[in-house]
Amino acid sequence: MKNKTQYSCQSCGFSTSKWLGRCPECGGWNSLVEEKIVNTKDNSIAAVRDQFQVPGKTTSNLIKLGDENSNLRPGFSNRSITHSKELDRVLGGGMVPDGFVLIGGDPGIGKSTLLLQVADGFMQSNPEKHVLYVSGEESLEQIQSRAKRLKIENSNSIFLAAETQLEKVFNLVKETNPSLLIMDSLQTFSTGFIESAPGTVSQVREVTSRLMNLAKSARIAVWLVGHVTKDGAIAGPKIVEHLVDTVLYFEGEQGQTMRLLRTVKNRFGNTNELGVFEMTSEGLSDVANPSSLFLSERSQEAVGTAIVATMEGSRPLLVELQALCVPSPYGTPRRTSVGLDSQKLAILTAVLEKHAEAPILNHDLFFNVAGGLKLSEPACDLASMAAILSSIIERPIPSSTVFLGEVGLTGEVRKVSQIELRIDEAKKLGFKEVVLPWSQMDRAKKTKGISLVGIQHVSELRSKI
Repeated sequence: MKNKTQYSCQSCGFSTSKWLGRCPECGGWNSLVEEKIVNTKDNSIAAVRDQFQVPGKTTSNLIKLGDENSNLRPGFSNRSITHSKELDRVLGGGMVPDGFVLIGGDPGIGKSTLLLQVADGFMQSNPEKHVLYVSGEESLEQIQSRAKRLKIENSNSIFLAAETQLEKVFNLVKETNPSLLIMDSLQTFSTGFIESAPGTVSQVREVTSRLMNLAKSARIAVWLVGHVTKDGAIAGPKIVEHLVDTVLYFEGEQGQTMRLLRTVKNRFGNTNELGVFEMTSEGLSDVANPSSLFLSERSQEAVGTAIVATMEGSRPLLVELQALCVPSPYGTPRRTSVGLDSQKLAILTAVLEKHAEAPILNHDLFFNVAGGLKLSEPACDLASMAAILSSIIERPIPSSTVFLGEVGLTGEVRKVSQIELRIDEAKKLGFKEVVLPWSQMDRAKKTKGISLVGIQHVSELRSKI
């Protein structure tokens, strides 16, 4: 009997019976790979549930909505702290006993270091439990060497294995009975249920599905590392991110010691939370006050710089925005932006030219967000325009001033969310003045000890610098 095949897109998971040069679903070129269609009679979900049943717990999936005494799943109050305040913040207060976490990041950013410290922090909170660390990329000697450098404690309760076959990993889980399973990385693991190479769409989908059922039926916290594409997204079909409970992105600029752990999905907490770490010779250390770190090297009374209080999840961060405007020798001026969307920058410069009479159209503009952050919220509009205007008119902004406000296409300055938290953060760091939307002056006056300056239109911005 001839084996049936199909062509699957390695980016989005789209399947077709014939090869296509371009995927009609996501538009990717040369992304369709031939895979065999295998009809398995074994129900992998049921197999995992039967193999990893927890004694003494109910197996029924039917409960009443108001039944608070059900032991079907542990509540969020049973979280385990990781002994890292930044990581606990990102996770929503700690590690959920049966949570499934997917973490992605560029090669060499520190994902393996973070996972070892997660295992160490978990064991410090739960010394009676076990951790299983399975690597499909590194040797056991490499992991042990890194653990010694990081001075990992409770090493006798952390089991290591180098394996790529999922069925063998399940046997190790049954043998060690861990409460935390760490797998590095998703694209290296494969299962015998699918006859295709590791890393293909069908393998990634099946491995993730079986691990998800392992986490929920055996009540094991699973941490899974995923490769990222050149665009920074986690490689593989989007169904992987839909299956897991939490998706984390580990970011950092080359040559800098700062690392950012960002939440983009979390069923157990807030999304868009941000954890800030510093990479040292002994591993990742928490940054207790990220705002002071972002502002530690800024120049006093420098032309073309402005401070904004941006919100990352529930945390206000003070960040320095830098702009450099120079006369353009070309007919078409350059617009280069790092940390701020280039289309957003084009809109802000057009509004400045139209409503603030700033001669930007014949200048090259280079814009940067200090510290490697990527800003997307509208509350940074006014500060960005202040930095650009300061560079154009060669007038420094007072170093004790913070700008808050969204700017519309007609030049009006609009409200921003959580204005009190932003002003409180500025006050804690010693700033004396906040320029904010006039419509929020009454609400902001509740904060004492800092000067508030209201602004209605961007045409007033020149007088505030």
